[in-house]
Amino acid sequence: MSVGFLIDMDGVIYRGGELIDGADRFINALLREQIPFIFLTNNSQRARRDVATKLQRMGIFVEEQHIFTCAMATARFLAQKKPNGTAYVIGEGGLLQALHRNGYSIVDHEPDFVVVGEGRTVTLDALEQAVRLIMNGAKLIATNLDPNCPTKNGTRPGCGATVAYLETVTGIKAFSVGKPSPIMMRAARKELGLLTSETVMVGDTMETDILGGAQMGYRTVLTLTGSTRREDLDHFAYAPDAIVESVAEMEDPLAFIRSRLPRGKSEDDTVRLTAMAR
Repeated sequence: MSVGFLIDMDGVIYRGGELIDGADRFINALLREQIPFIFLTNNSQRARRDVATKLQRMGIFVEEQHIFTCAMATARFLAQKKPNGTAYVIGEGGLLQALHRNGYSIVDHEPDFVVVGEGRTVTLDALEQAVRLIMNGAKLIATNLDPNCPTKNGTRPGCGATVAYLETVTGIKAFSVGKPSPIMMRAARKELGLLTSETVMVGDTMETDILGGAQMGYRTVLTLTGSTRREDLDHFAYAPDAIVESVAEMEDPLAFIRSRLPRGKSEDDTVRLTAMAR
């Protein structure tokens, strides 16, 4: 059985600094059975090495190649659209490092793009500068549109809140690369070398994880250890393929796929020649 997993982290593997029961056993099973997987995060603050270290300290022994951030997806997207470009950045180290690794220079005047990620030190001066640059022609890019971020001390504003400020002031809408954007969802699948029919998205948020997976034709698993409650599902026109109380129910990943998920649709893997000829 060819299969691989795209896995959200916060609310699926851990909550705050606490490992969710069974998460380590689920990931250990994937490693033991050599099932490809990658963690997806809409948090652009940390570099992938930092994220891997955080997981290792919680008992999830993964490597850098198991991490895919919205900062990485954003930097790769920009490098494809305008190689060796320039950016004014509101964000932190993970986003800055990703842009540098993809050939971008960070500037504070006449940038090609204003790129917004998470930041705990956003200032009014930085926002005013971003407004001026956008009004002078810089394109507004968001690593994600999540309005808030859960922390051990409660909820704080997320990247989407900063972006909304800039959109309101300038009247210009941002282009977002993070989940549920097909750009990030497709790039993560390609990192693993999977086909659409072989890809399973596991997440706790209907508006990002499950929506992104559904739009791409991936099979989806919603875990109830995060932001979505079972009664919330009535508000959505789409639904996950399976619902679990936690990933502890997925400790035998292949048995779970066989018993709880529909078969992957191989017709989603390629464009049929007959369809192209119409």
